[in-house]
Amino acid sequence: MKKEFLEIGKITGIHGLRGEVRVQPWCDSPDFLCAFDTLYHADGTAIEIKAARVHKEMCILKLAGIDTAEAAEALRGTVLYMNRDDVELDENVFFIQDLIGLRVVNADTDEEYGTIKDVLQTGANDVYIVQNGEKQVLIPAIPDVVVRTDISSGVMEIRPLDGLFDI
Repeated sequence: MKKEFLEIGKITGIHGLRGEVRVQPWCDSPDFLCAFDTLYHADGTAIEIKAARVHKEMCILKLAGIDTAEAAEALRGTVLYMNRDDVELDENVFFIQDLIGLRVVNADTDEEYGTIKDVLQTGANDVYIVQNGEKQVLIPAIPDVVVRTDISSGVMEIRPLDGLFDI
């Protein structure tokens, strides 16, 4: 089942004396996080964003009702969440949270390779860590390998490159 709220960043400290907070983004870019008008606490309580900007790969947010350095400091360590319904993803783009747990199978033979346990973001392309018992395999998230991803059925079909599963 898809989670309604997904982690997007963490408040790591204050910025200035007027209640702004510094947020470490846990998403593709700080600009993505700064585009939201509303973020959420873990319990789903809304947090209104009055202003947002990127500063040195961090996000500086001005939150409604937080007007002093002391109030901002009290939020240090708070994990911020986004509502998945606030984002429209492009075709064949997925939240990492939704990929974790997918069964990975051969698109041609239905051979099962294991389950996605994590996703490494390398810069060039993502890499899926697929676990099968004690064995882990790294699968590049490239169109030559990933044939189809079906989140609703919990399956990713791949066509492995030659040598991908050689030990």
